[in-house]
Amino acid sequence: MMLNDSLSKVLYIDLTKKKFETKDRRDLFEKYLGGTGVATELLLEECPEGIDPFHPDAPIIFAVGPLTGVFPLASKTTAMFKSPHTGDLGESHAGGRSAIAIRMAGYGAIVIKGASELPLYLSIHDGKVQFKNATTLWGMKDGSIPARVMRQKEKGDGLRAIFRIGTAGENLVTYSNVTTETYRHFGRLGLGAVFGSKKLKGMVISGKKAIEVNDKKAYRVLYDHIYKAATESPVMKKYHDVGTAINIKALNFVKALPVKNLQFSSSESIEMVTGESIAQHHLARRVACAHCPVACIHLAFLREPYDDDPYFYKTSPVCYDFELIYSLGTMVGIDDPTNLLKLIDIVEQVGVDAMSMGVILAWMTEMYDRKKITIEDLDGIDIKWGDADAYIELVKRIVKPSTSFLKACARGVDYAANQYGGKEFAMQFGKNEMAGYHTGPAGYLGFLLGARHSHLDNGGYSIDQKDLVKIDLTPSQVVDKLLEEEAIRQILSSVAVCFFARGIYDLKLVSDAVKLLGFDFSDEQLLEMGKKIHLNKYKFKMREGFRFEKLDIPERIYETNDPTGKITKKFITEGINYAKSLID
Repeated sequence: MMLNDSLSKVLYIDLTKKKFETKDRRDLFEKYLGGTGVATELLLEECPEGIDPFHPDAPIIFAVGPLTGVFPLASKTTAMFKSPHTGDLGESHAGGRSAIAIRMAGYGAIVIKGASELPLYLSIHDGKVQFKNATTLWGMKDGSIPARVMRQKEKGDGLRAIFRIGTAGENLVTYSNVTTETYRHFGRLGLGAVFGSKKLKGMVISGKKAIEVNDKKAYRVLYDHIYKAATESPVMKKYHDVGTAINIKALNFVKALPVKNLQFSSSESIEMVTGESIAQHHLARRVACAHCPVACIHLAFLREPYDDDPYFYKTSPVCYDFELIYSLGTMVGIDDPTNLLKLIDIVEQVGVDAMSMGVILAWMTEMYDRKKITIEDLDGIDIKWGDADAYIELVKRIVKPSTSFLKACARGVDYAANQYGGKEFAMQFGKNEMAGYHTGPAGYLGFLLGARHSHLDNGGYSIDQKDLVKIDLTPSQVVDKLLEEEAIRQILSSVAVCFFARGIYDLKLVSDAVKLLGFDFSDEQLLEMGKKIHLNKYKFKMREGFRFEKLDIPERIYETNDPTGKITKKFITEGINYAKSLID
């Protein structure tokens, strides 16, 4: 890497002692580039084996990549931590301005340990860290208000990133998130709860560091090539025009969309909550992450009358995408766009992962339908499919639970189902609630075998749609495809490229790009690096107790029709056993 590149600087922060120091970790960045690769190594270094995720010594790690601030679409920050939700690897990615703010502040990674006695937030500017009292920001019902206060008090307007948690993180809900720039999130696996356990309300960071390249002419040519691909690609145009919400209609058509806790794989009543319909009737504006020309973030305006004056209305911008429409819409039977936006809005306010919350609400509704729980368990709330008002009240109660059942739900659907039953329709994979793809066996093997049990670990759903609906693949062939894709994605997340741009940034392009920043890796070497990073993640998972044989598979996936007709216990079991033979 370039000799004067500040990417190799790692900021270490101790919340207990209120101290910080910077170390040069060129050894890590020259080996793993940055992002996910470096964050995984730091997690193995800094996280004591077997530690409780809420222990002060459990670390929070943020890392960015060499392409951040240099090339378009390199806008992601990787967060790495021990997950309170699954008990092993916690990894989450967020866009917005977070990555470029960390890079411009002069760091490639930040490691946060310790815990404060009183709530605080971190102010990081000009190579200094200040520990600022956040007692008055703690406990606010709407998580956007603390961000507004930090925005008013802190400098760096136009350059800074603001991270913050909501009441869910303060109350240690294991799937609570960290929000940055209002509309982006470190969403999965409970980073918000780890913040809450440390009394860390948020963080503000900014800087003005410069980044050099070693061949400005070649850089200009490559930059223009990537920019043109980003602005003229049909795939990226789809993300701009409709966003990922375009998948709702498509998956519903092929009967691959989870409806009412996956009791069904399609619905005749979703037209008004398709991406196309919301874009036509409710879209207010599009927002882009820093250094991205695509603007895939779609905001709808929610217009509601004030309770005490029906003649006046409040208008709120609400971010929506495929996963939110699935989890807080079709999964719980909501097909009215206004009710959908109202539920999304409260989930945003309290600060929980939308996918996890939607899956939990769906499981609760089916449990109540089957009379496995009572209205007393639900603190007096009578729920039924599609009842947005009841779901809104339940969200508020789950993040501040008043019954034993709701306390269990605050720890995720796997934990709650182990306590109360209903495991056969508790839609989790590796203890992480499912994403919105009932596409076939490759999708579910992707959830089960992915390092963080996420649809973004690999392209399982794509294998179903491109391959398994047309030809027969063996379980081992599917797993080989999943693992190769996962290795490639380790590289993309190590250089900090958005996964939406994976059709643009192949390994050859990544190799050409990092060479301009002093890294000499061929595309073949990058693939081997990706495989190593993936194995490092599994090294941490195994160290913390993950075992393939402990994976629970909800029976529901075998009962509901899918486009391939190939989801069988035999296929899934053989795939898991084959992966185990490769990774163990």
